Amino acid sequence: MSLPKDDAAVLSARWIEGVLLKRDVFSTVERGRFRIDDGETDAVLRRLDQVPWWSFLLARHLFARERKALSRAKGLAVGPELLWAGRRALVRGFIDGVALHLAKPYGDIEYFRSAKVTLHRLHRAGICHNDLAKEQNWLVGRDGRAYVTDFQLAACFRKRSRLFRIAAYEDLRHLLKHKRSYAPHALTPSERKILARKSFVASLWLATGKKVYRAITRGLFNFTDREGGGRRLVNDAPVLADLIRKNPAVRDTAIVAFADRRSGVGLYAFVEADRAALESQLRTELAAAKGPKPPEHIQVVHALPRDASGRPRTEILQLVAMNQLDLIEPMMASEADRAFLKDILEQRKNLRDRFNFETSDLKLPLH
Repeated sequence: MSLPKDDAAVLSARWIEGVLLKRDVFSTVERGRFRIDDGETDAVLRRLDQVPWWSFLLARHLFARERKALSRAKGLAVGPELLWAGRRALVRGFIDGVALHLAKPYGDIEYFRSAKVTLHRLHRAGICHNDLAKEQNWLVGRDGRAYVTDFQLAACFRKRSRLFRIAAYEDLRHLLKHKRSYAPHALTPSERKILARKSFVASLWLATGKKVYRAITRGLFNFTDREGGGRRLVNDAPVLADLIRKNPAVRDTAIVAFADRRSGVGLYAFVEADRAALESQLRTELAAAKGPKPPEHIQVVHALPRDASGRPRTEILQLVAMNQLDLIEPMMASEADRAFLKDILEQRKNLRDRFNFETSDLKLPLH
């Protein structure tokens, strides 16, 4: 399925291709640059031309919801600005920040105060997001503020109807669930009451609609969206990790997902070991095991980056795999952290789908 001629003409003249962020049965999303009146700006493109025919009607419906919500939210400074919208493609501004599940803002009270302001502005404009349970849809901006993205399920209301109030309540309740995960000490008594009380619609959805939704998306559409990794990250990665760890030279491994222009979703295995030549041996062993398809990339590293509890920092590794190196800098706590990642970045494998970041914007010691 191709884009309409007018959409294709605009993108051909104004869109500069960059990093593929995500591809599923509902759209293709990539990061690049968009030409505007006074130059170029970082942007994100959503397009429907690679959507399969059997999911196109639903994909077009979700696209229309996002286009309408972004149009109404223009100027609110709560999420990406709508830069251009056609019939089957739209371009929104790029938020300089990291998704909540990657940034992990533990104890950051100011972030969650900002998130409440963001929700208040959305709701005053008559917009309910309806998909804020996903941490991927909350961004921690480089300025420390909260932004939301991915408005495919958003609803726009003319009046503050009962349905609007229910949807707004659920938006708030999902925000507070994230606050409970990262800053539980900051929850107020009234916020705890909200967390303890689902709306009737939410309870009904959990008991009925969500089961149907999962049956359709995971069964009929074969679609799983855990941190954008799909079924390979959910089903294949744990099996592959166990097979890799069987090699006596391997101390540990961490497998993350990245969007791949050829296969849709690729897997990238970071393997902690001392032998740099171990990669070919691991590929032979994985092929011989006749299990899931081996990772597209295997990188042997002297040590995996770890958090205070000793767990691999997969949020950092995922950004490396996706070539979004400029987003790593705000997550570095010290010069030691930057130095630690130097070898990993210099030896990274996924170089086919790179974005032309200015080296002056990337303060990691790459050279």
